[in-house]
Amino acid sequence: MFFTKGFLTFLLYYFGVLSVVTLVLYLIDKIKAINGAWRVPEKTLLVCSFLGGAAGGYLAMYLGWHKVRKWYFHAVNILGLFWQLGVLGYIAWKVLL
Repeated sequence: MFFTKGFLTFLLYYFGVLSVVTLVLYLIDKIKAINGAWRVPEKTLLVCSFLGGAAGGYLAMYLGWHKVRKWYFHAVNILGLFWQLGVLGYIAWKVLL
């Protein structure tokens, strides 16, 4: 079967690493916003959050109090969290049971 413990481990690492990268990108953007420097494009932040870094993105929104007023950042991070946790849960269920 396609779903193995190795694949589950890969996904955990993938989501973990991308969450850390996304968190760092949000915090870099916040620092650049404070200093009036060139910013990380919103599209980059949103894509990183949705494609696997939603946990880091949502955490960064509240650690750095950044982008919390923009509804679409909440929506993308919450939708990302739902699908990422859903995929992990489904694959863990298939592999471990």
